[in-house]
Formats: sequence, structure tokens, C-alpha cells
Amino acid sequence: MTTTTTPAAFTGFEQKDFDTFLIDGLEQRMSAIEERIRPKFRYLGEKLAGDIAVQASDEMFLHIAKHARRTVNPPKDTWFAICNNKRGYKAHPHFQLGLFDDHLFLWFALIYEAPNKSHIASIYLEHLDEVIAAVPSDYVLSLDHMKKESKSVSEMSDQDWTNALTRLRDVQKAELLIGRHIPTGDPLLQDGDALYKFAQQTYETLMPLYRLASQ
Repeated sequence: MTTTTTPAAFTGFEQKDFDTFLIDGLEQRMSAIEERIRPKFRYLGEKLAGDIAVQASDEMFLHIAKHARRTVNPPKDTWFAICNNKRGYKAHPHFQLGLFDDHLFLWFALIYEAPNKSHIASIYLEHLDEVIAAVPSDYVLSLDHMKKESKSVSEMSDQDWTNALTRLRDVQKAELLIGRHIPTGDPLLQDGDALYKFAQQTYETLMPLYRLASQ
């Protein structure tokens, strides 16, 4: 497999990066992820981990998805995650940035592996007004990190929020991801500095949710 090299500067993501997910075959697609995407992830992720650490007043660690368990089907997306645990991110509240073939996603994420997500959901329900106020209307919400689909926050009522958080509390496999999508073709994706600042601002906006989850 191709060895990754960190880019001298981050210039954003080009269409070729997104086209990686159209490549047939596990080995071929993984090679393209290793060559095209992971160097950019490492450069961008290390910068963002430093920013998030300052905002969270906690040490943060970068985890780049390895897709190590896959033996046949190539991944439909890839990502990096940032959290305060050095060994892994899935069991903890974390921040994600990743690519599907048609968009880039930025998330604050609570996925089903997190053992305390029921407790976090209860905290969010107790502070429902604060949670809703923290999330801008142009953000999106997902209930499954493996799917592209998301719901615009602008379309969500207080009852929709209550339903999503109650499900997160009561359903073992439930998830909650809140953040932003950038579709392919958006010029922002190819402006490295602007995209970095956009991601930085997104995570800063979502930091109140992280702090609540860390209580």
C-alpha cells in the first residue's frame, strides 16, 4: 500500500478525493484513500485537534479511520475523529470530519459504542432549551453515522429534538450527530485556509454540547 506523506500545506479537497469512493475493489479503494486523503486528514486533523484542545481545556488526540476490519466491501466514506482519549474515539463524545462521494461532513458525534450516551442524552433533555439554542438553523442532524441522510435543524421542532434525544437515551443502537455538510462543487472545499477556518468555527459552535456531554 502507498506510503502517506504529509502535505507541505493544506489546499483543500478536490473532486478526485471524492471520486475515491467510486473505485471498485477493497484494495484499490484503500490504496487511493491512503494516497489521496489520509495525508490531508493528518495535516488538517492535527491543526484542529490543537484548536479543540484549547476550546475544551483538555488534551485531544487525532484518530484517522483505518477500516481495518474490512475484508471484502470497500468503505463508502472515510473520516478522522478527535477526542480526549488516546486509545480510541468510538466510546467517547468526539468531533469528526470526513468524506462521502458527494459531500464533506463535520460532526459532533455520539455513536452507539459510547457506553454513557444514555446519561448524556438525559443531560441534554434536562437542558433542552440550551441544546437547541446552541445549534444554528443551517446545521444538520443525523441519527446514523453510516448513512448520508441528515435532517436540517431549521426543520426540527422542539418535539423533534425531544424525540431524537429520548431515542438516544433509550435505544441501545441509537446515535446523534450534529454538524454541517459541504456538497462537492462548493468552492470552499478547494480553499484550504477557508475550509480549515470553517471547520474550526463549526467545532467551536458545537463545543457547548461537548461540555454538557463531559459533565
